[in-house]
Amino acid sequence: MVAGRPQMPTPHHPPAAVRRVLRKLSADIRDARRRRRLPMAVVAERAFTSRSTLQRVEAGDANVSIGIYAAVLQALGLLAGLGEIADISRDSVGQALASAELPKRVRLKRASEPSDG
Repeated sequence: MVAGRPQMPTPHHPPAAVRRVLRKLSADIRDARRRRRLPMAVVAERAFTSRSTLQRVEAGDANVSIGIYAAVLQALGLLAGLGEIADISRDSVGQALASAELPKRVRLKRASEPSDG
């Protein structure tokens, strides 16, 4: 980082909004594990990952793949929620854009007349 200049967001240094969401997700995952009274070693084993990777998930590490996050959610019985994240029924912006592109009028095409010949 150059002195006096803020660092540009990259996959390894995500913007603040992404870091905030990952912190919340990681805290929710950690709390879910604790509510279930499951040690990290058990959840890591069920998620087919290492305990250190689970620690990174629970710390909100942006460099952990979404596949690992998904495996941890599955190990906690919370995977269904992940499938809902970008669901079309929850995408109000996408629905508004699709509605804006609907045609103003719908006309039936006339069938072409058979030709003699």
